[in-house]
Amino acid sequence: MNLTNHYWYFKSAIPEHICDDISRYGKQLQTKMALTGGLVNTELNKKQIKNFKKKRNSDIVWINDAWIYKEIHPYVHEANRNAGWGFNWDTSESCQFTKYKKGQYYDWHCDSWDKPYDRKGDASHGRIRKLSVTVTLSDPKDYKGGELEFDFRNTDPGKKRNVKKCKEILPKGSLVVFPSFVWHRVCPVKSGERNSLVIWNLGYPFK
Repeated sequence: MNLTNHYWYFKSAIPEHICDDISRYGKQLQTKMALTGGLVNTELNKKQIKNFKKKRNSDIVWINDAWIYKEIHPYVHEANRNAGWGFNWDTSESCQFTKYKKGQYYDWHCDSWDKPYDRKGDASHGRIRKLSVTVTLSDPKDYKGGELEFDFRNTDPGKKRNVKKCKEILPKGSLVVFPSFVWHRVCPVKSGERNSLVIWNLGYPFK
């Protein structure tokens, strides 16, 4: 799929007090080690943990509060329209509050799966991730590093790497929306702590 716009951003869109509310709420809950590949609540041995941390090293909390979706969803609709994607989506997964401390990161990946979710009885059943959202909850002066980067090669690994730092969302309360198949990473945090909120928005597979 050829894209004119690989992402769409809104600078300082979410009020600071709402960012602070989300961060306080997330920090009150029990964090878990972030996993990849759709694994949730999986018990891992030390070797498996070490291998996972080569790809991703961060702490997360799952949040499923309606007021957060109400705040973020209008921007997803606006980005989907203004960027010209026009993806059909109708539900969202749980929000992921993520803490990246010094030395933590998430290496190159895309958020979409090869097949739709097989979760009968769940709203995600038969759907795929179509639009991803990252919200900056931290003030940029509170940490160094931790940049969000995109690689616009997408699904063609034979192409020369085309990396862009998403500097537009450095200000607190900024957010970026992008197709879930676009490759991206979070660079290692050099100092401080970077807090963010991620939401994946789902729809039936592309035709």
